[in-house]
Amino acid sequence: MSPPPTSTISPTIYYWGTPVVLITTENEDGTFDIAPMSSAWWLGNRCMLGLGADSQSTINLIRTKQCVINMADDTMVGAVNALAMTTGSKAVTTATEDMGYLYFKRSQGYQYVKDKFARAGLTPAASNVVRPPRIAECPAQMEAELKGVYDMMGDMDIRGFIALEVMVLQTHVHESIRWVGYPNRIDPDK
Repeated sequence: MSPPPTSTISPTIYYWGTPVVLITTENEDGTFDIAPMSSAWWLGNRCMLGLGADSQSTINLIRTKQCVINMADDTMVGAVNALAMTTGSKAVTTATEDMGYLYFKRSQGYQYVKDKFARAGLTPAASNVVRPPRIAECPAQMEAELKGVYDMMGDMDIRGFIALEVMVLQTHVHESIRWVGYPNRIDPDK
């Protein structure tokens, strides 16, 4: 089955509610990681992503300064669930207590998965301005670059959470969610 056709648009607003997004980033070995997360919000063409400081996605994004924010829809529950307890970090398999976040993931049952596209049954689609691929099945895909990194909860002496500010460079949407008659708008009911 071929992926649905997409259009490149410049939306006047980036408000998606509080969805699950799938972030694609590039690993050090040139392969790509996918991480599901729900801590994302927009202001203009900027997005704040709330992630674990030691997650593979955070490490990749800080290193490469690039990602794609892919908006999952309700038909993608199986794919999101297939990724939920996975990590792109090999170190999780041998993590010890002094490794903090990775040890927590290991103790919770996370598994290292190298090819998350295959694991979730998703299709990579080439991006136009960043290296990480878009996810063809996602109705909206935003190529983005890192603009800022902010520690979270420092006032509580809690380490491990970080906010990453990214700027959307290019947005791709499935034709089926475009608002008919408005070239740069998305139908809010879809």
